[in-house]
Amino acid sequence: MGNHTKNIFLIGPMGAGKTTMGRQLAKRLNLEFLDSDHAIEQHTGADIPLIFEKEGETGFRKREESIIDELTRKNGLVLATGGGAVISAENRKHLKERGTVIYLHSDIKHLIDRTRHDKNRPLLQTADPAAKLRELMKIREPLYRETADIIINTGEKSIRSVITVILDKLKAYQNENNR
Repeated sequence: MGNHTKNIFLIGPMGAGKTTMGRQLAKRLNLEFLDSDHAIEQHTGADIPLIFEKEGETGFRKREESIIDELTRKNGLVLATGGGAVISAENRKHLKERGTVIYLHSDIKHLIDRTRHDKNRPLLQTADPAAKLRELMKIREPLYRETADIIINTGEKSIRSVITVILDKLKAYQNENNR
């Protein structure tokens, strides 16, 4: 694992709280926080819906791959990834090799509640966002689980209590893997 032991990568579906939790976690651990979607927007000067509109999902995924490769090379970082980042085998490999991967798991009902009014999620701009989320989760859930070192159920817990659980599991995981 080398000098990447300090990196923490958050994966999970849109609405699972990766950005919110990531910010708090970085603060608690005194690490830098980055969000791959924000990095893509800064890099291109366009927001995610516009990138999807102009380049399609394929174009977006290409950009996401190069940003994730770049960001996971850093050290001392909490990175929130986009919900679909795990689709790419390349991304999964970089995340696994360059840090500790935490899957923020949440049930569909919570995801729908949290994403309902968010216009910044191109894949959910559909007549039936709930059906779309279920369809995405069917594909992505096994990939989240395969990539994760730690799985956290975010459920109805407060952010603070989820952060506490993450910190505890992180400590246990790192102790186990530093032997």
